[in-house]
Amino acid sequence: MAKRKPQQKNKKSKKYRKNLSIRISLLKALAGLSILVIVVAIIGIIAHYVMPPKQPSTPMPPKKTLAIKKPSEPQSPPFEIYPTEKVPVERPIPKPETPAETKLPKVAIIIDDLGYDKKIAEKFLELDAVLTFSVLPYSPFQKKIARRALDKGLEVMLHLPMEPLEYPAVDPGPGTLLASMSPDELILQLEKNLDTLPAIKGVNNHMGSKLTAESTQLYQIFSVLKKRGLFFIDSRTTAKTVCKPSAKLFKIPFAQRDVFLDHRQDPEFIRMQIRDLIEIAKRHGVAIGIAHPHMSTYSILKEMLPDLQQKVHLVPASEIVQVLD
Repeated sequence: MAKRKPQQKNKKSKKYRKNLSIRISLLKALAGLSILVIVVAIIGIIAHYVMPPKQPSTPMPPKKTLAIKKPSEPQSPPFEIYPTEKVPVERPIPKPETPAETKLPKVAIIIDDLGYDKKIAEKFLELDAVLTFSVLPYSPFQKKIARRALDKGLEVMLHLPMEPLEYPAVDPGPGTLLASMSPDELILQLEKNLDTLPAIKGVNNHMGSKLTAESTQLYQIFSVLKKRGLFFIDSRTTAKTVCKPSAKLFKIPFAQRDVFLDHRQDPEFIRMQIRDLIEIAKRHGVAIGIAHPHMSTYSILKEMLPDLQQKVHLVPASEIVQVLD
């Protein structure tokens, strides 16, 4: 029995050491976990006092769904600014006609501001009448409308945007020629505008109550038109226009608007303007009326067309212009 006592002691010693090792491992794990908790707490305290508090997030407003216009839907064209005063038109003495020539006076009706609405343009194209189509540059349907008009044998002009007195409150639209442009800028913009409709016969001004009273800029414009063999018709948006003497100087075919047919969208007023156009044509042998792509204008023109064609000879604008002596 005396020999077994040391063995029992050794067993107890081993068991003790094993238990002690486990306790030490647990203590180390607890210590490490405690240190980790303390570190996290310290970081949280530092973040609370050093970093700015996070603002409460405001809910974002729901995104608006933009209504994208289809190509067939017309945009709004920059319609003409009409002169408040009655602008007189000086007419040359008409040349005497030979017996073989028609006795009916000549009238050109120009439809301005085209290019933004295919449907109304098609309405005017359906009329059994010789009309002249004046199309705005860079308008969404300019090429289609011009091609349709040319296919029907009608004449096409460029409706050239020019700076009005009301600019920039009133903007004539893309391609506008401004009085503040340098000669190079003006000519470059004009060339670009003309290139948008290569099949045109001539030009008339869109707005332009300021620019058409500036002879320096008109000289630059008319020099380009002369080079391209184009005529110019003054829409006469101001009584101070100097288009006529400028055209005479450059010897380009020229004419002036006599009557705006529809600057008031009232059927009886449009009828009165058409009758006025006929009377001017009878007195002077020729006359130019300018209308716009409105349904009321189309309806009245369609209504009065049989009577109009009995009293005047509707012709393209190119048959009215002449080089001034």
